[in-house]
Amino acid sequence: TVRLCYIDAVKVAAGAERLGGAQPLGARDRQFIETWEVEAYRRKVSAAQRRPGRMSEKVAFVTGAAQGFGREIAEALAAEGAHVVLADVNAAVVAQRAAEIAGRHGPRRALGLAMDVTDSGSVAAALHCVVREYGGLDLLVSNAGILRAGSVKTQPVDEFELVARVNYLGYFICVQNASPIMAWQHRARPDYWSDIIQINSKSGLAGSNRNSAYAGSKFGGIGLTQSFALELIEDGIKVNAICPGNYFDGPLWSDPETGLFVQYLRTGKVPGAQSIEDVRRAYEAKVPMGRGCTTTDVMKAIFYLVDQKYETGQALPVTGGQVMLR
Repeated sequence: TVRLCYIDAVKVAAGAERLGGAQPLGARDRQFIETWEVEAYRRKVSAAQRRPGRMSEKVAFVTGAAQGFGREIAEALAAEGAHVVLADVNAAVVAQRAAEIAGRHGPRRALGLAMDVTDSGSVAAALHCVVREYGGLDLLVSNAGILRAGSVKTQPVDEFELVARVNYLGYFICVQNASPIMAWQHRARPDYWSDIIQINSKSGLAGSNRNSAYAGSKFGGIGLTQSFALELIEDGIKVNAICPGNYFDGPLWSDPETGLFVQYLRTGKVPGAQSIEDVRRAYEAKVPMGRGCTTTDVMKAIFYLVDQKYETGQALPVTGGQVMLR
């Protein structure tokens, strides 16, 4: 964009010289150009295309967006006026999800990209596409994550390492590649602030029995959040985490083959449970509000953190009272 503007300015300057030199517009000529019929019509069309909403005109990048929280977060952001980029290792599904959002909210409102959060080159390439398509980045929602339940006595080391790579290292890589973009925007306009929000977990606030790989990666994520917040404040970047309670209706819990209800039943994490329903009821009983977390609950936290100009480095619980801060 800068190159095209520069070339256009050179052409204008050269043409002006051939016509006897540049002549600044007087007040009368400037007013005519600003109020003539074509310009008035253009402004009317431009205003009609603006989407009202809390995220209007913002560019949001959501990782792990092919399903679950990620997909629903992207949908909710688009509904509030954002341009949303969905990234996921599942290329076909994330492209389909982006097309669905664009179909509901308008062309170019969503873009789906194949990306592996554990591969710095893949993340850099995706963010390059974001900047080329939308011109910048206002919000990174680091949502990509996996869970492999198992006892410390028996869990394979490679399984533990996989969880750490996606949940911990992946968060680091995404911030490392996104923060320079946001820093340049702040440098160009010092009153501009951007946001990085990690979708953490209540398991990042309290240990989880026979789930040490996941809980450890999430505890580490909060450490990263606090450290990033201290470092990136000088670049106009707020960094916070949201710690949702259990999203029982999402694929992480309810997938009939790999969901946590199945895993916990198989590993005997819930004593006496004979069925998936037994496991679900046991977990719902742990929540003072008697239900699992929903995307609506998480979105209220996201909007709060973006709107709040005086908060960074926080881990915000959205757990229905299951985990309370001390």
